[in-house]
Amino acid sequence: MGAALGLCAGLACEAALPRLALAEETAQGLSREELLADYEARRLFLEENNNDLRLPALQARDRRGSIPNDKRPPARRTPERSLPPNPEATKGVIRRISIPSGEKVCALTFDMCELETSTSGFDTDMIIWLQDNNIPATLFMGGKWMRTHERRVREVLRDPLFEVGNHAWAHGNFGLLTPARMREEVLDTQCQYELLRARALKDAARSTVGGTLPIPEVLRFFRFPYGRCTPQALALLAEYGLEPVQWDVVAETGGNNASLARSRHVVSQVKPGSILLFHANMVPKGSFQLLRYVATALQRQGYRFATVGELLAMGTPERELEGYFEKPGDNADLDRRFGSEGTGRR
Repeated sequence: MGAALGLCAGLACEAALPRLALAEETAQGLSREELLADYEARRLFLEENNNDLRLPALQARDRRGSIPNDKRPPARRTPERSLPPNPEATKGVIRRISIPSGEKVCALTFDMCELETSTSGFDTDMIIWLQDNNIPATLFMGGKWMRTHERRVREVLRDPLFEVGNHAWAHGNFGLLTPARMREEVLDTQCQYELLRARALKDAARSTVGGTLPIPEVLRFFRFPYGRCTPQALALLAEYGLEPVQWDVVAETGGNNASLARSRHVVSQVKPGSILLFHANMVPKGSFQLLRYVATALQRQGYRFATVGELLAMGTPERELEGYFEKPGDNADLDRRFGSEGTGRR
């Protein structure tokens, strides 16, 4: 299964560290109570502006390969803002959150990425369905993918229902990349986010939606492409203050996921504090149908959904040094696919 999902992810998606200005206010500097209050304020905002931020329906440009490929790096390659160092990141990737209260809450996460050699799509049906049902989610976006779907991303950034994370620039394999290339994959994505955030703020200023909520200055979560990481990669993320987040429940397979049997299997794996892995770049087949089946079944069992950030504010992260899909080593074969760096280049 790991190899099949790696295919989906691949198709989808020692110089000194630069001295960057620290963001004036970051989520890492807030108490859990302040974080939870922030999430509550966002929920109230959504209630007051019901559907005003809803994305337009699927369009031709949202489909795979419909937008010409652009291999150039972002317009700016040094971020203006950064986070303080995060020593906890060196202890491993977060696979789930231990919730002391035992509350039935979990996080839906979606990878949205593409390789250097091609463009992938944007499954707007999935995002619109989440909006229509007021279900929060964390979206791990590749920097190059953000640029391909700039207009859509600017719309998503304005919706406080969603939390955005860094999924590397062109889906580079952090089990293979040199430290210099790791930095490029991470920082180019941080820069692309800053560029689109600035444009999204201008969009918000022209909007008729009542009131505004701040868009985070900097991405604070990172997801390793292919689930591959090394101690060197973890150390680099720690320097940049990023929190590595994976999953404990793999939703999709490499085949057609529009299956009730598959949804029942996924639901059976979920427990309080689980982090579920989906894709929203139109690569695995049947992802939208699977999302509806799984989310509806979990709600019937009494679960509610939260972003990764909210889960962290509620409990304690469970970490592992090795990244994988369902069991250690199940992604090792991906090092021989998708080019010498995992970005599609040969």
